[in-house]
Parts: sequence; C-alpha cells; structure tokens
Amino acid sequence: MRSQGSGMRSEEREQDWAGIFKNLEGWRKNILSLTLAEDPAITAVAAEHGKSPSKPWAVLLSTILSLRTKDDVTLAASLRLLSKAPGPAELLKLGIKETARLAYPVGFYRTKAQSLAKIATILLEKYDGQVPSNLDALLELPGVGRKTANLVLTEAFDMYGICVDIHVHRICNRAGWVETQSPEKTEMRLREILPKRYWKKINYLLVLYGQNLCRPISPFCSRCVISKHCKRLDVGRSR
Repeated sequence: MRSQGSGMRSEEREQDWAGIFKNLEGWRKNILSLTLAEDPAITAVAAEHGKSPSKPWAVLLSTILSLRTKDDVTLAASLRLLSKAPGPAELLKLGIKETARLAYPVGFYRTKAQSLAKIATILLEKYDGQVPSNLDALLELPGVGRKTANLVLTEAFDMYGICVDIHVHRICNRAGWVETQSPEKTEMRLREILPKRYWKKINYLLVLYGQNLCRPISPFCSRCVISKHCKRLDVGRSR
C-alpha cells in the first residue's frame, strides 16, 4: 500500500543522492569481495575487454543476448560467441544458424541471432564495422531499444547515459524517487532529477542490488543499506 504524504509527491523531495550512492557502492564492494555475487553480465563483459577496440561490439552483442535471459547464461553465451565472432565481419561469416547455436540457451536465441546478423551488416555497410557512439544511431539498429543503447554508451564508451531495466525501474519507484509507469519514463525522470555524476553508476549498482536484495517479491528489507532513503512503496511481505 502506498504511504500517505503531505501532498508533495515523494519524488519531488530532495534526495540524498550522495548518501544513497555511497551506501550502494560500499555494499557492492563488500559483496563482491566476499564472492557472494558477481557484477551484471554486461559490466563483466565490458571489464573483460578493457580498452580494446572490440569493446563496443562485445558490449552491444552481450546486451542483445541479455534480453529476457539470466546473467549467468548471458555471460557464458557472450564469451562463447565472442570467441568465434570478435567483430561483425566474423559474425557474418559464422552464419545465423551457427550464431544461434553458440548463443543457445539464451532466450529467443534464434531471433537474436537474426538481429545480430542484421546489425553486423549495417555496421559494416554504414559505420566501417564500428559501433556508433551516438544514441540516435544506436536506436536505429534492429533490436536495439533505449536500455540497450544507453548501456552501450555507458559501458562501452564511458559516455553519459541512464540505462533503466526492470530492476532500476522497480527500485526507483519502490523507494519513491520517481513515480513512473514504464522504464522509459523512469529514464526520462531520472535525467531530470539525478545528478549527472551518478548516471553511469545507477544501472550496475541497482541491477546487482535488485538481483540480490531488493527483489520483486519479498525483498530483504532487513538487510537494506539504503532503507532510510526508501519509502517501501507497494511492498507487501519482506524479509
């Protein structure tokens, strides 16, 4: 049940973003050091490629594979496919059937193999085989929505963007930082209220937090490190 306020929307109140992100980053450092969890698959793929020229392609490919797929499956499939197709030209040489085989068992692996082939063709024909570092150009690629485009910008190019997936959307609304009905609207609202220095961090921090603590059903509120910043809106049972 949503809490009753003073008339001012919860998202309009000043948020202690510095405190929120300090606590989230401390929690992430601790949980990773204890090997109790791993960074999201896309972040792991980006780290794997460092400053390699192939990093944007690796991030784009793994983000496409990640849609409706668990992180451990995404990471394994991404590394497997990238070992055979480190660039768009190599992926086209593989063919759609082999690309799908290497991508299996990610969700909708055949459809994603077709999308990757179309993307590879466009990159080779229009961008000299390179992934564009422009939001609008990325959104023109088959199968690329705002979530994917923003993730490529932040993880591959270290550019400003706000990637909002189901975890970011859920936590931001649950905490009362925003009041939105869709991930895209959450992104637009965060662009208005979130200081830019936190744009690149919010996805990997809240995805990890949402996978481990702030779960959709029965979240671990007793372990929450940002509880004083969270209004627990629409939270029923918690642990």
